[in-house]
Amino acid sequence: MLRRQFHRAAFTAATTLLAAPWVQAQGRPVLRAGDQKGGLRALLEAADGLKDLPYDIQWSEFPAAAPLAEALNANAVDLGPIGDGPLLFTLAAGSRVKAFAANRSDAYGTAVLVRPDSTLKTAADLKGKRIGTNRGSVGHLVALRALESAGLRASDADFRFLPPPEAKLALTQGSIDAWSTWEPYTALAETGGHARVLVNGRGLMTGLSFLAATDDALKSKRAALRDFQQRVERAQLWSYQHSAEFGAALARIIGIPADAAKLQFERRATRWIPIDAQVLKDQQNTADFYLAAGLIRQRLDVSGTFDSAA
Repeated sequence: MLRRQFHRAAFTAATTLLAAPWVQAQGRPVLRAGDQKGGLRALLEAADGLKDLPYDIQWSEFPAAAPLAEALNANAVDLGPIGDGPLLFTLAAGSRVKAFAANRSDAYGTAVLVRPDSTLKTAADLKGKRIGTNRGSVGHLVALRALESAGLRASDADFRFLPPPEAKLALTQGSIDAWSTWEPYTALAETGGHARVLVNGRGLMTGLSFLAATDDALKSKRAALRDFQQRVERAQLWSYQHSAEFGAALARIIGIPADAAKLQFERRATRWIPIDAQVLKDQQNTADFYLAAGLIRQRLDVSGTFDSAA
C-alpha cells in the first residue's frame, strides 16, 4: 500500500530546483529534500533561511509521511522530515535510512477528530467505529494509543486507510466516524468548523519527529545535510521569536487560512533536541508498541536506526 501511495504521490509531488544567487557551477551539490505540507520549506522560506546556500535544493512535497518514507526507501530523495511512527514503519520494512536530527513538539495536534455534531465523547466510544487515517502514520499511531487507553485493541475499530484529503471528505460526508490525523490538518479542520478533537495526543504520543536521510546521502552529502539541519534549527528559533510574522508567512506560503497556520504553529511549540538516551528510550517504546499491535513483524532495535555521527 505504501508503494502505491508513493507512486501516486510521485506524479503530484511539487519538485523545484532552488538555485543559489550565483550561476550554478558544474559539479555543484544538489540536496534532494522531501517535505510535507507546511513543513521545512515553508519554515525556511518564511525565516529567509535559504540565503547563500553552498548547494542547490530540489524539493519534493508529499501529502503524508508514508509516501515520503517510500521515496526515501526508493532513494528518490536524500532526506525528509518524518514522525516517530512512520520512521519505524519504513525501517521495519527494510529501508536504508537513519535519523540524524530530532525534535519534540506538543502532541495535542496529533489527534482523533470527529464531526462537530458527533455523539462520540471519549476514546471508549471508538469501539466498532470507522476510523480514517494513513497506515503507519502518526495518525494511525495516536488512534491505536487512544484505543489502548480505553482498554480496546486495534481490531475493536474499523480502520479505513485514506490519505488526508480523502479522509477529511469521508468524515464530512459521514462515511467514516473519526479521522486520526496531524497538523496542519487538525488546525484546519478545527478552525474551519469541520471537526472537533475527540482525543488529542498528549500523554499518548512522544511528540518526536526526525530528519532522516538515506545511507547514501549520509555518506556522500554529510556536509550539506549538516548545513541544512543547522538552517532548520535557526529558522525554528526565529519563528518563535517572530511568531506573528511567521504565522502570516506560513499561511501565505502553504495556502491555508492565517488562523489555522497560527494555531498549529503556536500549539506545536517545536524544539530541536539532541539524540540522547531519552530519545532512544521513547523510540524503542514506540517500536515495541508497533510490534505488539502487529504493525511490524519483528522486534526492532532502534539503536541502529540513528546516525552515529549525529
